[in-house]
Amino acid sequence: MVEISLPRIVRVGGGTINDLPEVLARCGLSRPFVVTDAFLVQSGLVARMIDVLESAGLSAQVFAETVPDPTVAVVEAALEALRWSGCDCVIGFGGGSPIDTAKVIAALALDPRPIPTMKAPAVTDVPGLPIIAVPTTAGTGSEATRFTIVTDEASNEKMLCAGLAFLPTIAIVDFELTMGKPVRLTADTGIDSLTHAIEAYVSRRANAFSDAMALSAMKLIAPNIRTACAEPGNRAAREAMMVGAHHAGIAFSNASVALVHGMSRPIGAFFHVPHGLSNAMLLPAVTAFSAPSALGRYAECARAMGVASEDEGDQAAVARLLEELAALNADLSVPTPRSHGISQAQWTQLAPEMARQAIASGSPANNPRIADAGEIEGLYAEVFG
Repeated sequence: MVEISLPRIVRVGGGTINDLPEVLARCGLSRPFVVTDAFLVQSGLVARMIDVLESAGLSAQVFAETVPDPTVAVVEAALEALRWSGCDCVIGFGGGSPIDTAKVIAALALDPRPIPTMKAPAVTDVPGLPIIAVPTTAGTGSEATRFTIVTDEASNEKMLCAGLAFLPTIAIVDFELTMGKPVRLTADTGIDSLTHAIEAYVSRRANAFSDAMALSAMKLIAPNIRTACAEPGNRAAREAMMVGAHHAGIAFSNASVALVHGMSRPIGAFFHVPHGLSNAMLLPAVTAFSAPSALGRYAECARAMGVASEDEGDQAAVARLLEELAALNADLSVPTPRSHGISQAQWTQLAPEMARQAIASGSPANNPRIADAGEIEGLYAEVFG
């Protein structure tokens, strides 16, 4: 038996931000609480969305104090503002951090409790306020997932929270919101979405539905990621990346991620490396470690990405995949932890705790090759650079 979870309404295409009042009305919603960040306020994108709402006679309250890797303190501040707002839904507008923050406060709005009580393996299915996700990056796929991440400042742990309470009711997937984003952001979020697709496809929890979404995502992302970085105004590449990220989000929401993500979250928590960038640092080495246990699956990834032909054998196709992942990191200037400025002594000292947190998150248990703590520490040492 396979259970598939999806948002109720998904609008995909350039300019679909203008449809927001209509889809809110269809769901009986009229008083949105907008969760975003200061950069998007300064860029004018938040004002653009608010104009769309106000032109339809809707008023919104804006919370713009989210931070990268949202913390318990920021989530609690947003939740307090929401409690006094009188709003009937929450809009997450931005990248993964605003959307993750929106998901948590929406889930807690009707059932207040300590945030750590929602950490996996706990499952939070009872819905809170409706969530509307409007991504402005082509990366997280969070608009289609039943997951969210909150950092516990006290323990420096990125807490994975799962359940239907975090699945958006409405997703607005408008690639025009990504136009002109910086190269580093485009690269990191793009590799993040590619990692979602690959890990969903090789996950032990993969199924026919998630496979179709994952393969579609790889076919869209792999040929377009370099173009989107080199030509920020290329509409076709931007659209392919946005749709690909959405399909990858659907894939991993219904099949889960694996070892790369399990190892990535502690890097973000301890060293404040952006999530997509830490995934990129890990992806080639973890793929090489995992591939012997799912050679055919990784070979299909290479074929979907267009780096291996249909008539090549699995061994040759996987070799091409590993070459492509290394080349992609080189072409997109992905640093190693060392060249990113992380202290080797601190990295080595924290490796056992990072391995413990990775395993505790549950994601590594979905990997084709199950890594123990010692093997994960070895992979951290390998990728340091």
